[in-house]
Amino acid sequence: MLMHPQIDPVALQIGPLAVHWYGLTYLAAFGLFYWLARLRLRHLPYAAITAPRRWEPRDVEDILFLGVVGVVAGGRVGYCLFYQPAYYLQHPLEVFYLWQGGMSFHGGLIGVLLAQLWYARSRGRPFFEVMDFIAPCVPTGLAAGRVGNFINGELWGRVADPALPWGMVFRGAGEAPRHPSQVYQFLLEGLLLFVLLWLYARQPRRTGQVSGAFLFGYGVFRFIAEFFREPDAHLGLLALGMSMGQWLCVPMIVGGIGLWWWSSRRA
Repeated sequence: MLMHPQIDPVALQIGPLAVHWYGLTYLAAFGLFYWLARLRLRHLPYAAITAPRRWEPRDVEDILFLGVVGVVAGGRVGYCLFYQPAYYLQHPLEVFYLWQGGMSFHGGLIGVLLAQLWYARSRGRPFFEVMDFIAPCVPTGLAAGRVGNFINGELWGRVADPALPWGMVFRGAGEAPRHPSQVYQFLLEGLLLFVLLWLYARQPRRTGQVSGAFLFGYGVFRFIAEFFREPDAHLGLLALGMSMGQWLCVPMIVGGIGLWWWSSRRA
């Protein structure tokens, strides 16, 4: 049985300014995205697109900026709507209290989709050409976020068998060992999804297939990880014994399969 390390959430304190580890993981996520997206400029089909739709480094910068806005706004609004709608209806101003925590991946995904839809239309690019470009660069950012969750000792897993060698006791979660579900999600939704998607995207694909593979892959890996993650206390398990996270993954899995099939049938 392991004990969760007591890590100060503040990485650096300079007078009244506190730099949190969780904020640094977000910066790492955005930095990894920028680096990987610059590499994607050299890959087909993007390297072969000529003027006036040629892909340039400035496109990466614009996509990243809009992605940051979409992640933060969509993630926060999604959390408020999906997980605690009644509370935030009574306290609407607290939607803007980002320092209190509470972000939803699925809400962030919707925010990114809307932001990139605007980008695609403003640049005259096909929407799924843009999303196929982005998709392989996302999982490393998800992995960085799970590192932040682990450092903060939040979003811990369900109670584990005491014989589990890596069962971990988290402060605030009782004395029973639990699954370190943040690590599971780091490995599944982060590293494994990145490797599979990056290799898949290196081969010629029909427009939309890489996006469909991302939706399906993330949905499946998150659905699996949710079996080991403690459900939100105010929600518990919902219909069919599934958590809110699992229910939100169902349309992702179905949508990913549908998008991949639709893309493969196009001329």
